[in-house]
Amino acid sequence: MSIVVTGATGHLGRHVVQQLLEKVPADRITAVVRDRGRAADLAARGVRLAVADYNAPETFDGLFAAGDRVLLVSGNEFDKGRVGQHTVVIDAAKKAGVALLAYTSAPSSLTAALADDHRATEEVLVGSGVPYVLLRNGWYHENYTEQLAPVLEHGAVVQAAGEGRVSSASRADYAAAAVAVLTGEGHENKAYELGGDEAWSFAEYAAELSRQTGREITYTPVSTEAYTGILTGAGVPAPLAEVFAGVDAAIEKGELVVSTGDLSRLTGRPTTPLAEAVAAALKG
Repeated sequence: MSIVVTGATGHLGRHVVQQLLEKVPADRITAVVRDRGRAADLAARGVRLAVADYNAPETFDGLFAAGDRVLLVSGNEFDKGRVGQHTVVIDAAKKAGVALLAYTSAPSSLTAALADDHRATEEVLVGSGVPYVLLRNGWYHENYTEQLAPVLEHGAVVQAAGEGRVSSASRADYAAAAVAVLTGEGHENKAYELGGDEAWSFAEYAAELSRQTGREITYTPVSTEAYTGILTGAGVPAPLAEVFAGVDAAIEKGELVVSTGDLSRLTGRPTTPLAEAVAAALKG
């Protein structure tokens, strides 16, 4: 029996594999990657590698075995039919008779276009008969803290989220929840709504940046149309810019406030505070 992690060299997947290594023997972990070279460090630690691509269904033939526990990390190729990509993995898992398939989804409260692929994938997974766990991950601190250069350059946080609040947490927090499910018992056919312990507003985020940098950084709320224009002007493809602006509109409506406490319960510890993530990003 292996614990199999797809997208294992991505931001979230790598966190999951690294945390699994603290709990289970390396030879029980299989990292599914597109590029073996990018996973050389994992192979050096004894992790088994499997090369497969969501866009090539045949690469998943025989990849899973009966009794495996699988983490399907959602794809990030918004233009390549993510539901079809995810279905490739689900079909292969069903054929192999895996014991559990956990999927990184989005909060059920999120109605933005970004959530459509997640809802559709959930339907495929639940309908497949494979024992499942829906890890409905909220927003990541890193979605903002990894984009600090323009904020610091202009002294402004610019978003289209009004006074909306976000229950974000670190990638490491969400990875810990996935590890808890993959290594624990009693999670079959459950959905977890995951988010940080403390919701924050962009005005508070700007204030925290000001406090830690000693510079005045303000929050400038703009319309979704203006924000889309800013993103496309910065080189973001128009369809993706519209997705990001749609998320901001959802934040303004309160759709990324997740107050279940599921994340800290699964991990057995409080979630990472935003201030800590900001400090880490500023140290760079």
